[in-house]
Amino acid sequence: MLNFIHWNVDPIIFNIGSFGVRWYSLGFLLAFLLGYYIIAKMFKREGVDAKYLESLLIYMFVAVLAGARLGHCLFYQPDYYLSGNHWIEIILPFGKEADGWHFTGYQGLASHGAAIGILVAMLLYFRKYRMNPVWIVDRMVIVIALGGAFIRLGNLFNSEIYGIQTDLPWGFIFDLNKETVPKHPTQLYESISYFIIFLVCILVYRKKDGKLRPGALFGWWLIALFGVRLMIEFVKEEQVAFEKGMTLDMGQWLSIPFILLGVIMCILAYKGKFNGHTILKKDEKIFIK
Repeated sequence: MLNFIHWNVDPIIFNIGSFGVRWYSLGFLLAFLLGYYIIAKMFKREGVDAKYLESLLIYMFVAVLAGARLGHCLFYQPDYYLSGNHWIEIILPFGKEADGWHFTGYQGLASHGAAIGILVAMLLYFRKYRMNPVWIVDRMVIVIALGGAFIRLGNLFNSEIYGIQTDLPWGFIFDLNKETVPKHPTQLYESISYFIIFLVCILVYRKKDGKLRPGALFGWWLIALFGVRLMIEFVKEEQVAFEKGMTLDMGQWLSIPFILLGVIMCILAYKGKFNGHTILKKDEKIFIK
């Protein structure tokens, strides 16, 4: 007889009055703190003024929250959030449950929306500081993969976004959701995959001593991360009703453009199309050549 894993971990770490602080929120915070630390080390290693990092952190924090939240609301539940007075729920960081209101850290986030938000934020950042876009994207994706690993662990603690039924011995029975059969722990599949992508990227960065082929790491990162997402979606439960009967679900359709962008980036990078975008230091600033 197979011994499946009964998962009944409380998603709330502690309560402050009627508000509960979740493991998901802690993972989100850790993702930003570790990301800041790693990027700070890269900036120091390559002689970039740290003051640009503080602005970058603010841009990324707003971009991830706004993009991920809007992505979920517009891609997965537009009929709900764009009707009546439900639009206000798009910006509320709280959710009402049977035992009261809880701080959810914006439960209901879409990684594809976060990716779009990050790209928009970086364009705004580049415009303001005239920093080399290829240089900074090649480094940002390293910590974004690590952040994705923490976020998916948060989904596991929330007992959400898991897979279809499985007979594999590592199947999870999500007791808190009244599940009685084992399901694929797709949150773990994604978390582990993203952590491996992070390790590979950071090892490549260190091996090259920061002297990366411009655009190549970003391209391969897009292919790897969204390729993983595309494959894992095949064993993931439908997230919304309209996905029923679809050959590919919404997450897969949204992943395909990012994979294609990754292929294009790699082709252009290996043709040397971004080689002219070297880092120039002048008065402690980085300019586009």
